[in-house]
Amino acid sequence: MVLLLAACSASSATTTAGKDGPVDAVRFAMPADSSAPPAARAEDAKGAWAATPDTARFGYPGEAPLLSLECRQGALVVTRNVAAPIGAAALFALQGSGYILRLPVDATAVPGRRGYVWQGAIPADDKRLTVFKAKFVGTLPGGGHIEVPASDVPGALIRRCAGAS
Repeated sequence: MVLLLAACSASSATTTAGKDGPVDAVRFAMPADSSAPPAARAEDAKGAWAATPDTARFGYPGEAPLLSLECRQGALVVTRNVAAPIGAAALFALQGSGYILRLPVDATAVPGRRGYVWQGAIPADDKRLTVFKAKFVGTLPGGGHIEVPASDVPGALIRRCAGAS
Protein backbone atom coordinates (compact mmCIF):
# COMPACT_ATOMS: atom_id res chain seq x y z
CA MET A 1 0.00 0.00 0.00
CA VAL A 2 2.82 2.40 0.88
CA LEU A 3 4.51 1.70 -2.44
CA LEU A 4 1.26 2.40 -4.27
CA LEU A 5 0.88 5.80 -2.56
CA ALA A 6 4.51 6.64 -3.25
CA ALA A 7 4.02 5.82 -6.92
CA CYS A 8 0.94 8.08 -7.13
CA SER A 9 2.66 11.05 -5.55
CA ALA A 10 5.72 10.63 -7.74
CA SER A 11 3.62 10.87 -10.92
CA SER A 12 1.97 14.18 -9.95
CA ALA A 13 5.13 16.10 -9.11
CA THR A 14 8.20 16.46 -11.25
CA THR A 15 11.58 17.45 -9.91
CA THR A 16 14.21 18.30 -12.44
CA ALA A 17 17.76 19.09 -11.73
CA GLY A 18 18.35 20.40 -15.25
CA LYS A 19 18.57 24.09 -16.00
CA ASP A 20 15.89 23.88 -18.75
CA GLY A 21 12.96 22.60 -16.69
CA PRO A 22 11.00 23.81 -13.68
CA VAL A 23 11.96 22.65 -10.24
CA ASP A 24 9.22 20.91 -8.22
CA ALA A 25 6.59 21.46 -10.94
CA VAL A 26 3.15 19.96 -10.37
CA ARG A 27 0.98 18.72 -13.23
CA PHE A 28 -2.77 19.15 -13.05
CA ALA A 29 -5.68 18.69 -15.43
CA MET A 30 -7.24 21.72 -17.09
CA PRO A 31 -10.88 22.34 -16.17
CA ALA A 32 -13.35 20.61 -18.47
CA ASP A 33 -15.05 23.89 -19.43
CA SER A 34 -11.93 25.52 -20.84
CA SER A 35 -11.96 25.70 -24.60
CA ALA A 36 -9.82 26.92 -27.40
CA PRO A 37 -9.87 30.65 -28.05
CA PRO A 38 -12.52 31.76 -30.53
CA ALA A 39 -11.56 31.68 -34.17
CA ALA A 40 -10.42 34.97 -35.68
CA ARG A 41 -13.19 36.97 -37.32
CA ALA A 42 -12.96 37.31 -41.09
CA GLU A 43 -11.69 40.72 -42.25
CA ASP A 44 -14.87 41.38 -44.22
CA ALA A 45 -17.25 40.32 -41.40
CA LYS A 46 -20.02 42.82 -40.77
CA GLY A 47 -21.66 43.37 -37.43
CA ALA A 48 -25.43 43.46 -37.43
CA TRP A 49 -28.38 44.20 -35.17
CA ALA A 50 -30.77 41.43 -34.13
CA ALA A 51 -34.05 42.02 -32.32
CA THR A 52 -36.63 40.39 -30.08
CA PRO A 53 -39.67 42.27 -28.75
CA ASP A 54 -37.79 43.61 -25.72
CA THR A 55 -34.14 43.58 -26.85
CA ALA A 56 -31.81 44.75 -29.58
CA ARG A 57 -28.35 43.22 -29.84
CA PHE A 58 -25.39 44.26 -31.94
CA GLY A 59 -22.61 41.82 -32.76
CA TYR A 60 -21.06 39.43 -35.24
CA PRO A 61 -22.60 36.12 -36.32
CA GLY A 62 -21.60 33.24 -34.07
CA GLU A 63 -20.28 35.52 -31.30
CA ALA A 64 -21.75 36.97 -28.12
CA PRO A 65 -23.28 40.43 -28.67
CA LEU A 66 -20.96 43.40 -28.23
CA LEU A 67 -23.79 45.72 -27.20
CA SER A 68 -27.30 44.98 -25.94
CA LEU A 69 -30.30 47.25 -25.44
CA GLU A 70 -33.23 46.01 -23.37
CA CYS A 71 -36.54 47.58 -22.41
CA ARG A 72 -37.33 47.20 -18.70
CA GLN A 73 -40.30 49.05 -17.22
CA GLY A 74 -39.98 52.13 -19.41
CA ALA A 75 -36.18 52.32 -19.18
CA LEU A 76 -33.60 51.34 -21.75
CA VAL A 77 -30.92 49.14 -20.16
CA VAL A 78 -27.66 49.40 -22.09
CA THR A 79 -25.11 46.59 -21.68
CA ARG A 80 -21.59 46.75 -23.09
CA ASN A 81 -20.54 43.12 -23.07
CA VAL A 82 -16.89 43.46 -22.08
CA ALA A 83 -15.34 42.48 -18.78
CA ALA A 84 -15.71 45.00 -15.97
CA PRO A 85 -13.83 44.96 -12.65
CA ILE A 86 -16.00 44.17 -9.62
CA GLY A 87 -17.36 47.35 -8.05
CA ALA A 88 -16.26 49.62 -10.91
CA ALA A 89 -18.24 52.54 -12.34
CA ALA A 90 -17.61 54.56 -15.51
CA LEU A 91 -19.17 56.71 -18.20
CA PHE A 92 -19.96 55.03 -21.50
CA ALA A 93 -19.47 57.83 -24.04
CA LEU A 94 -21.68 57.47 -27.12
CA GLN A 95 -21.57 59.86 -30.05
CA GLY A 96 -23.61 59.95 -33.24
CA SER A 97 -26.36 61.75 -35.17
CA GLY A 98 -25.36 65.06 -33.58
CA TYR A 99 -25.85 63.76 -30.04
CA ILE A 100 -23.48 62.85 -27.25
CA LEU A 101 -24.64 60.59 -24.45
CA ARG A 102 -22.46 59.94 -21.43
CA LEU A 103 -24.24 57.04 -19.80
CA PRO A 104 -23.24 56.11 -16.23
CA VAL A 105 -22.54 52.35 -16.16
CA ASP A 106 -21.62 49.97 -13.37
CA ALA A 107 -19.97 46.57 -13.25
CA THR A 108 -22.97 44.24 -13.19
CA ALA A 109 -23.31 40.49 -12.85
CA VAL A 110 -25.63 39.06 -15.51
CA PRO A 111 -27.47 35.85 -14.56
CA GLY A 112 -26.13 32.81 -16.38
CA ARG A 113 -22.77 34.43 -17.18
CA ARG A 114 -19.42 34.52 -15.49
CA GLY A 115 -17.90 37.77 -14.37
CA TYR A 116 -19.19 41.29 -14.70
CA VAL A 117 -20.10 43.52 -17.66
CA TRP A 118 -20.84 47.23 -17.96
CA GLN A 119 -24.50 48.14 -17.61
CA GLY A 120 -26.53 51.32 -17.20
CA ALA A 121 -30.11 52.51 -17.67
CA ILE A 122 -31.80 55.62 -19.04
CA PRO A 123 -35.49 56.53 -19.38
CA ALA A 124 -36.78 55.37 -22.76
CA ASP A 125 -38.22 58.82 -23.51
CA ASP A 126 -34.87 60.63 -23.08
CA LYS A 127 -34.14 62.63 -26.26
CA ARG A 128 -30.44 61.73 -26.10
CA LEU A 129 -31.35 58.17 -27.12
CA THR A 130 -31.47 59.54 -30.66
CA VAL A 131 -27.78 58.58 -30.69
CA PHE A 132 -28.87 54.94 -31.21
CA LYS A 133 -31.00 55.72 -34.27
CA ALA A 134 -28.05 56.28 -36.66
CA LYS A 135 -24.41 55.24 -36.94
CA PHE A 136 -22.62 55.85 -33.63
CA VAL A 137 -19.38 55.19 -31.80
CA GLY A 138 -18.89 54.34 -28.16
CA THR A 139 -15.90 54.46 -25.86
CA LEU A 140 -15.61 52.93 -22.42
CA PRO A 141 -12.55 53.04 -20.15
CA GLY A 142 -11.13 49.53 -20.22
CA GLY A 143 -13.85 48.47 -22.64
CA GLY A 144 -12.36 49.85 -25.80
CA HIS A 145 -13.98 51.50 -28.78
CA ILE A 146 -17.03 50.24 -30.65
CA GLU A 147 -18.38 51.44 -34.01
CA VAL A 148 -21.99 50.55 -34.71
CA PRO A 149 -23.73 50.95 -38.08
CA ALA A 150 -27.12 52.60 -38.51
CA SER A 151 -30.16 50.36 -38.18
CA ASP A 152 -33.89 50.67 -37.56
CA VAL A 153 -33.71 47.97 -34.86
CA PRO A 154 -32.62 50.11 -31.87
CA GLY A 155 -34.96 52.97 -32.83
CA ALA A 156 -37.95 50.61 -33.00
CA LEU A 157 -37.10 49.19 -29.57
CA ILE A 158 -36.77 52.69 -28.08
CA ARG A 159 -40.19 53.72 -29.51
CA ARG A 160 -41.88 50.58 -28.14
CA CYS A 161 -40.20 51.03 -24.77
CA ALA A 162 -41.14 54.75 -24.51
CA GLY A 163 -44.73 53.90 -25.47
CA ALA A 164 -44.91 51.23 -22.77
CA SER A 165 -43.99 53.63 -19.96
